Amino acid sequence: QVQLVELGGGSVQAGGSLRLSCEASGFTFSKTCMAWFRQFLGKEREAVALSYTGGSEETYYGDTDRARFKVYQEIVKSTVYLQMNRVKPEDTARYYCAAAAGPRAWHVCIPNPNRNDFTYWGQGTQVTVSS
Repeated sequence: QVQLVELGGGSVQAGGSLRLSCEASGFTFSKTCMAWFRQFLGKEREAVALSYTGGSEETYYGDTDRARFKVYQEIVKSTVYLQMNRVKPEDTARYYCAAAAGPRAWHVCIPNPNRNDFTYWGQGTQVTVSS
């Protein structure tokens, strides 16, 4: 059974930090495109950051301020993280972990991916930033 379990959301004041984690199980974590998306209220999900779990461990970012956000992985734990620093109220959203596995995984790991290319999704974790 495939599972993506996100942890680490919550409420934080502007300027603070949060680290989200996503532990994957039920599929091969290696050579998978692991992604963080976020969804603002009433908006479509948008890509925040992506990490390919092949040997290159390439990372990609959407329109997110990459100076504040960092995505990284821990292969031995089948976990991908999103470190969020100097958060702003406009970062308030529900954050989702997603995975694209299989032979196309490398190709979908691009800065602004098509979310339909991601087969597996977590339930999401809410991040609320207060001013």
